[in-house]
This record gives sequence, C-alpha cells and structure tokens, in this order.
Amino acid sequence: MRVVIVDDDTFVAGALKTILEAEEDVTVVGVGNDGREAVQLYEDRKPDVLLMDIRMKEMSGLEAAKQILGRAPKAKILLLTTFSDDEYIVKALKYGVKGYLLKQDYHSILPALQAVHLGQSVFGTEIMAKLPELLKEKKSFDWSAFDIGEKELQVISLVAEGFSNKEIAERLFLSEGTVRNYMSQILDKMGLRDRTQLAVYYLNVK
Repeated sequence: MRVVIVDDDTFVAGALKTILEAEEDVTVVGVGNDGREAVQLYEDRKPDVLLMDIRMKEMSGLEAAKQILGRAPKAKILLLTTFSDDEYIVKALKYGVKGYLLKQDYHSILPALQAVHLGQSVFGTEIMAKLPELLKEKKSFDWSAFDIGEKELQVISLVAEGFSNKEIAERLFLSEGTVRNYMSQILDKMGLRDRTQLAVYYLNVK
C-alpha cells in the first residue's frame, strides 16, 4: 500500500512516517506540509491512500480533498485531525472523503488506512456516534457548508424548476444582472460548472 502523508506539523508527519514504514505492506511515497503540496503529491505519486491533516495554514486538508476528488473521484483520502467539528465532518462526507479520524486514535490509523485501501469508509468512534444526527440533518448542513444564503437558495430552487434568469428576476423582484451575479457566486461556492449541474444537485438533496 502506497501512502502519502500531509501534515503541517513536521513532528507529526515524521512520527506517522516512522510508524507506517515499520509495517511491511506500507510504503510512504511522499510527505507534505500543506494542502497545495497534498494536491501536487497526489498528482505526482498517485498513492493508494492520502493521509492528511485538516487544519493547515496555506490550504486546508478539506480544500485539498475537494480539489483532488474533483479531478479524481476515486481518490482514497483519510483525514486526520484533532478537531471533531460537525462542519468538518459534513464537508468531508460531501466531498467524498473515505475516512475521518481524530489524531488521538493513533492505534486506529493503520487499520483505517487498510480499510480505506480496500474501498471501505472509516470514521472514528466519536465521529460515528455523530453521524446519524448529522445525516438526518444533511440538507441544512449541506447548504450552510456551502455558505449559501436564503436568497441564493431561492435562486437555486427556481433554477431547478427550469426558470431563466429573467424569469427568476421577475419572481424575486431583482434585476437580471443581480440574478446573474447570484448565479456566478453560487456556482463558484459550490464548485459547479453550470446551472444544469446546479439543478441536478439541488434535486438530489431536496
């Protein structure tokens, strides 16, 4: 199993490398210190699993995961963090991350890597306890995770109904230019290409 490790704490990254390289079936093929390096290392080394911290200075692990999975949907990413914030968990699930563990679960890292390598999704005990509630409220969490406001959500719902920008402007008492600006902001926030993708996404989570 080929693994890339990314953590902005060089001590932690080094410790993880030492722990994993003690295993016969694990080869650490790269070590990075921020999300940008994670994206580049993934493209260059094509690891079986990317083990990555979430909170990093230049680019977060979540943003790196979003970029990597946007280009390689089958990428296997295991996030490792000291934080069990609900927003991080929801975003990780939304982006398609395969695992999310708290750093204090060191004994679980190797089994988690092996499980993710085999195509399973792995979440730590504390996180698993939160999943039912988070998934039950998935819709509201999804929109807040995208930083979508009430007016933007109204625009999205009308797009999903097939209305043009002009028709949306009339219904929401806005100018057509304002609607175009809303559309641009929405697509940028959600990382989507066009209104068709937006409509499909909305209808899937509705």
